[in-house]
Amino acid sequence: MATTRTAHTVWNGNLIEGAGTTTLDSSGLGTFDVTWKARSESANGKTSPEELIAAAHSACYSMAFSNGVANAGYTPEEVNTKADVTFQPGEGITGIHLTLVARIPGISEEEFQSLADDARVNCPVSGALKATPITLDATLAS
Repeated sequence: MATTRTAHTVWNGNLIEGAGTTTLDSSGLGTFDVTWKARSESANGKTSPEELIAAAHSACYSMAFSNGVANAGYTPEEVNTKADVTFQPGEGITGIHLTLVARIPGISEEEFQSLADDARVNCPVSGALKATPITLDATLAS
């Protein structure tokens, strides 16, 4: 069964001096302020499209990796994924770097790295963002 999730943004003013709000409609979890400065300089309590992409990517990657680990016969104790999305004004999103730290009893380093890379390539958000270079550092914690 397909699902559709919805968010919307209301923007007022021009790009540089304007501001907006992005609302997570499907979940109702909140409305977040967005500005050009939050996108191109420091966040200062506001979000950006890149931060929202990072949130989506870290969640999707964690789910895909956990599924791959379970399908390989292991039970992950913890999967911690950070996504860094780099935005360069004038160029756009230039890269995404995933950092994974996971505790999985009984798995070998080789199998862990293979499953981590498979999730990097095959999680649905990675697929949607395949025009952007996606790199990964994966650490198997003890």
